[in-house]
Amino acid sequence: MEVNNSLAPSRFFIFINNELKHALECLQRIRFSSDVLFATFFAATFLFTWSSALKGGNTCVNDKSCDYGSQCGTCTVNVSVSSRCIRVQPHNPIRKVKGLPFNRYSWLTTHNAFARMGHKSDTGSVLLAPVNQQDSVTSQLNVCFSSLSLSELSRKLDFKSRRLTDTLKQSCLLFVQNGVRGLMLDMYDFENDIWLCHSFHGKCFNYTAFQPAINVLKEVEVFLEANPTEIITIIIEDYVTTLSGLTKIFKAAGLGKFWFPVARMPSNGSNWPTLDSMIQQNQRLVVFTSKSSKEASEDGSDGMRSGSCPNRAESAAMNTKSRSLVLMNHFPDTPDYVDVCRHNSAPLISMMNTCHDAAGKRWPNFIAVDFYKRSDGGGAPAAVDLANGELVCGCNNIDLCKDRKRTCDSMECFNN
Repeated sequence: MEVNNSLAPSRFFIFINNELKHALECLQRIRFSSDVLFATFFAATFLFTWSSALKGGNTCVNDKSCDYGSQCGTCTVNVSVSSRCIRVQPHNPIRKVKGLPFNRYSWLTTHNAFARMGHKSDTGSVLLAPVNQQDSVTSQLNVCFSSLSLSELSRKLDFKSRRLTDTLKQSCLLFVQNGVRGLMLDMYDFENDIWLCHSFHGKCFNYTAFQPAINVLKEVEVFLEANPTEIITIIIEDYVTTLSGLTKIFKAAGLGKFWFPVARMPSNGSNWPTLDSMIQQNQRLVVFTSKSSKEASEDGSDGMRSGSCPNRAESAAMNTKSRSLVLMNHFPDTPDYVDVCRHNSAPLISMMNTCHDAAGKRWPNFIAVDFYKRSDGGGAPAAVDLANGELVCGCNNIDLCKDRKRTCDSMECFNN
């Protein structure tokens, strides 16, 4: 996090004190073996590192030299191009303005969240299906500040177990639950169960099957159980024909207690319940399916052509006002790990503006992308920050919104 250089010294220390207070509140949730003095020292040291780190788009040497929520990388196969800090984490809008309706926020969403690079099919077969993400669902949901680099940490972690591994507990100095909050999952009937597959023609095969859906749903359950103020949205591309198959699998994963009831979903384009209400009632899992017979999906767009924002066949027209939420899909039919850097950069913001006009001047509540960590700087997190700023207070960045006030304050922008 880079502090605006125009801040006066007194304002700078007010900023640091506020951030230190928030960090200490987070640290209270972590069991340190040492005393409070060490925790205070750690928080102060960590915050000083944040304030002096490089922001998104700046050249860097390694992950540690970048701002928190960023990693050091390159958006090209050209080895002569210098690495830059690339944002992988949006700013949490709830820290700025709380208590608004659910449809007044925007969330980073991962397309085919389960289709991870390096994953081997649980069928034991060679997996020939395309992949769309770099890390596991657990990693997408949790942001871990570690003494290790992101690449070192990912090599050490095993996210298949139901609980976080000892390596994760030892390596992560501080968790910030502020990452991906929307998961797109393709569910199929397969092997007398429901599986996550990246397949075709509505059928799952050994070579397109990743894993049983309950595995990923249990990862979501672990996250929601550990984070009682977080809300997750699951958007299902639904090929399940088994009677009550989805209901059974969600309950088996322990997610029934978090389910947001369909009866509370507005049907006439009106506001959703507030986040506070959803959290207080523990209705923190919102689920949509592509089959209208089960539950009508919200708005969507899947165009990648500049200046065009069409809706998906199963969705209502983009400019309809009978839906309260807008989903913007920004990914090609075939995922491309190299070219996605371009897709997730300036074209993403441009498409969001195009879809804003096509959707009746509404900003997206879910921004879905492939390889959300890939861009030439701000990427998908910056797009989410822009959408949240417009939805929450009418500013072009959530960092410009004053706490609990729908007004802008350029002095509170972190320049990210």
